[in-house]
Amino acid sequence: MKLTHTRAVAVMVLVTLMWSMAGVVTRQLASAHSFEVTFWRSFFTVLSLLVILPVFQGRSVFARIRHGGFAFWLSGMCWSVMFTAFMVALTLTTVANVLITMAASPLITALLARIFIGHRIPARTWLAIVMAGAGIGWMFGAQMDLSSHLAGTLVAMLVPLASACNWTLVQYSRAHGQKIDMVPAVLVGAAISTLVTLPLAFPFSATPHDVGLLALLGLFQLAIPCVLAVMCASVLKAPEVALLGLLEVVFGILLAWFGANEVPGPKVLTGGALVIGALVVNEMIGWRQRA
Repeated sequence: MKLTHTRAVAVMVLVTLMWSMAGVVTRQLASAHSFEVTFWRSFFTVLSLLVILPVFQGRSVFARIRHGGFAFWLSGMCWSVMFTAFMVALTLTTVANVLITMAASPLITALLARIFIGHRIPARTWLAIVMAGAGIGWMFGAQMDLSSHLAGTLVAMLVPLASACNWTLVQYSRAHGQKIDMVPAVLVGAAISTLVTLPLAFPFSATPHDVGLLALLGLFQLAIPCVLAVMCASVLKAPEVALLGLLEVVFGILLAWFGANEVPGPKVLTGGALVIGALVVNEMIGWRQRA
């Protein structure tokens, strides 16, 4: 499928809407909890990608996975941490807490790239990192007396940390002549997440209704949008992808608000405004400077 710039923007908006389904769908589960939720979503993601990948990339994709190399498998490990921590965090705290914490990923990536690769960080990005840190710190402070929410936000922090490690690894590998194919790495991550969470998911308590909803997430919230996002990233510039990706936070909070009656608290909204505002200002200034 050939994507023009306009179509890529439209597809990326659809991708963020599909990503944002996780919170509101998770709130409709009857019995499944914690690691069982993660297991079923990852399991159905694996099944979906085993069908989707050969269609998009041919059967040779499985040979490329077998010979992917150390960096490729390390990327898969990062994806597995992201998949597992995200769903576990959703069972421990609010959708807004998880999504706002995840939104700091581009700034953490910039920081890790500076430390491990030597990428220069502009002054605007340093300011954005400080603002986003203040926003997340404000959210943490508001939850110090709520141990479950604090634990959930700490688990959610693993998602942007793993994402930052993943993208730093990709940049480092490309700089040294090795290209990591991100979509097969998603399949590896989902497979690792499935295997790791299987023993932790026992005894199974999910109803057929729960399994159906988690199968929906595996296909439409993870497998399909991840493939589409990689396609869009080949057309759109990095700042455009980063800005459009923030729609997941907006869509996710609104869906949980209206679909599950999960109203975000004022301190969460204040901290979220700092994080999102820092990202928007940083990306918009960088976009204009490049133009």
